[in-house]
Amino acid sequence: MSRVLVIGAGGVGSVAVHKMAMNADIFTHISLASRTKSKCDAIAASVKERTGVVVDTYEIDAEEVPALTRLIEKVQPALVVNLALPYQDLAIMDACLAAGVHYMDTANYEPKDEAKFEYHWQWAYQDRFKDAGLMALLGSGFDPGVTSVFTTYLKKHHFERIDTLDILDCNGGDHGQAFATNFNPEINIREVTAVARHWENGDWVETPPMSVKQSFDFEAVGPKNMYLMYHEEIESLKTHLPEIKRIRFWMTFGDEYIKHLTVLQNVGMTRIDPVKYQGVEIIPLQFLKAVLPEPASLGPTTKGKTNIGCIATGIGKDGKEKTLYIYNICDHEDAYAETGNQAVSYTTGVPAMIGAALIVKGLWRGHGVYNMEQFNPDPFMEMLNQHGLPWQVKELDGPLGF
Repeated sequence: MSRVLVIGAGGVGSVAVHKMAMNADIFTHISLASRTKSKCDAIAASVKERTGVVVDTYEIDAEEVPALTRLIEKVQPALVVNLALPYQDLAIMDACLAAGVHYMDTANYEPKDEAKFEYHWQWAYQDRFKDAGLMALLGSGFDPGVTSVFTTYLKKHHFERIDTLDILDCNGGDHGQAFATNFNPEINIREVTAVARHWENGDWVETPPMSVKQSFDFEAVGPKNMYLMYHEEIESLKTHLPEIKRIRFWMTFGDEYIKHLTVLQNVGMTRIDPVKYQGVEIIPLQFLKAVLPEPASLGPTTKGKTNIGCIATGIGKDGKEKTLYIYNICDHEDAYAETGNQAVSYTTGVPAMIGAALIVKGLWRGHGVYNMEQFNPDPFMEMLNQHGLPWQVKELDGPLGF
């Protein structure tokens, strides 16, 4: 049906390409590009072995707009799927505009020198994509991505009005390492060490990083400590669903992770400003990323499950207040058996494939820049069940007690 160009050869890129190859009736030709072509070649070899599908591979620096534009024009995809670093989002959007191709990503743009996770840089492309007759879909991962679709699904089918929304992200997996991150360490640590923000009564409420903690009993995982954080879907959800009075995002972390991260912060290893070492400028966090385990290497050793979902309280279709919990449970070992990647990559890579499928099939369409909650959730929800991320909805006795 359509040709696609995927940029980024990490764990998420690997899962997305494997799942695209498993749906060759939708994705008739897949190209994969990255700064390190050997990573693309390894993914292509795995895809060929598992599915028989041939994936073309290319070397590209996605920040070089002219070179990327030439590659897009050579491949001639219907869609560019950006699974590279979020620093590169704007350059890839520029190349898509230059080449006249639709765009999709899983994480919003952030500048290299400042830990800011905001959509305004990409929303500013609205008129350029609209005038070009092109579509840009932002944040088609799990969070952001599925969490927004979960919310609009609840609104469409269960609620007249949602008053409060809590997004809960639990990774109950054990990778056997003293300290490691399940996705890009640089991005992970920037998120975790940023000031926490949530939306309440029409304004942002800020709290120090990792200062607000609650315990929650996650199905298939058990009780875990979770911490209030800022996450980009809060910004888009409060913009497109302004009725929601409070939106919060929570993520679980083990005590060992917190202990190691605290030490690294205290000795300056999470800094994102340059320091001079033996006459050379280095970014401490980038150096730390280089010495930590590659997230894609954690697949063989990671066991356990993830549980990610949304708890919404509001007025139901029957006019009565209700609280619903919608969530997915994903098994690390099952994800690895299917794609060679652990569940954190799987839960982002599968929604990336689904978002791409809905665009190329024409089920989600438009001219301009869009977030996930602006489209009909039903076809996305159906594909989650079909492609390895089944979900369930449960009614709780009442709102969260915190």
